[in-house]
Amino acid sequence: MAKCVFQAGFSWTVINTKWPAFEQAFDGFDVGRILFYHDEDMDRLLADKGIVRNGQKIQSVFDNARFIADVSGELGSFSTYIADWPQDDLSGLYLDIAKRGARLGGATGQRLLRMMGVSTYVLSGDVLQRLSVEGIVDKAPTSKKAWSNVQAAFNAWADETGRPFTQISQIMAFSVD
Repeated sequence: MAKCVFQAGFSWTVINTKWPAFEQAFDGFDVGRILFYHDEDMDRLLADKGIVRNGQKIQSVFDNARFIADVSGELGSFSTYIADWPQDDLSGLYLDIAKRGARLGGATGQRLLRMMGVSTYVLSGDVLQRLSVEGIVDKAPTSKKAWSNVQAAFNAWADETGRPFTQISQIMAFSVD
């Protein structure tokens, strides 16, 4: 989760190169430990030259640890939350993650789910262009209605082709100039 947040808007190569330092600085991203972080930990992280010292993104790690803990308390585990979400309502999962998590809206949440192994669509510029050509949406979805239209289209294409959302999304991305 943190890797997706830190990669957003930064060079992925830089983040990947610094990732071992991130893991060390954030105690291996142990949610139980991060829940007890306080102001001194923020100061320590902001001074750590081994990581990207973006205060908002660092704070998102604290906030997302709380998100994971809250969901785990509700459902037993965060993985249950992801795995049990209906595949035919991924747009609902995107919206829920964006609302409950920190800095997980847009492509960040979509990439997070794909990195977790969920067969999902990622609304890259090319995929959005194809969705526009198909008359589904004319821009990145921001309303529930637009998200519903995107989800309905992917559900129909998955039913028609038997392909998972990841493959459909990738085919769409390769189908435009």
